[in-house]
Amino acid sequence: MATEPRKAASGERFPLRLMPSIRKNAEAFSEKEGVSLNQFINVAVAERLAHLEHDEWVHNRKLPNSAKILEAMNVLDQLGSDLPDKGDELPKDYLPQRRSASPRKKQRA
Repeated sequence: MATEPRKAASGERFPLRLMPSIRKNAEAFSEKEGVSLNQFINVAVAERLAHLEHDEWVHNRKLPNSAKILEAMNVLDQLGSDLPDKGDELPKDYLPQRRSASPRKKQRA
């Protein structure tokens, strides 16, 4: 007989056993933050999950190649049709510098 995956209901109770020292610290910090222990633990788990998801994304992302970097730099070099806001103008003596395809390679002078 196949078992069906259990659906988690919103607000479902989940008994959690914490070591006494961890619970005491968590209670102290939740009081300082002005939130319930339950809310404090929810936020702590959410922060940890966000960190793990970010690490996974960084590990699995495709790194840009030189052609893509050069393409992006060319787009950034294009002038827009809107005038800059007052105070955002470039200095009169500004000379644009051409960027290389790879930001890690230093240009020789």
